[in-house]
Amino acid sequence: MEAIIGAEYPKKVIPLIDGARKNIDIVIYDWRWYRDQIANPVQQLNAAIVRAAQRGVVVRAVVNAALNLEQLNAVGIKARVMRDKRTLHTKMILIDGKILVIGSHNFTRNAFGHNVEASIAVELGVSDTRFAQFFDNLYNI
Repeated sequence: MEAIIGAEYPKKVIPLIDGARKNIDIVIYDWRWYRDQIANPVQQLNAAIVRAAQRGVVVRAVVNAALNLEQLNAVGIKARVMRDKRTLHTKMILIDGKILVIGSHNFTRNAFGHNVEASIAVELGVSDTRFAQFFDNLYNI
């Protein structure tokens, strides 16, 4: 278990993404892209996710709004907007079905630098498939 507080998110999560071998499933409320700001921590996280997709990792995402849907799909992320009346407020990344990053961080500049945010990275047990099922249910709505 590893605590991820405030601006630590990209420093702690990017290596986990870089270590992905099979799949990355993302559920996120607010995901921003700062294309012209490659030094921006959010864009560094985005670049790590794109690198994963480019090396053959299956990256799927469920987002709350269609704001960046076209951009995500264009870079190899199989993104969908949840088609449900409820608000998708979850913020999680599931890597290879065994590493879960979950907490309050959105993928935004404010979340990585200004807000009071806390998340956690945990290694799931082999038989703990509830988060994978949770993702699959959202992805297929």
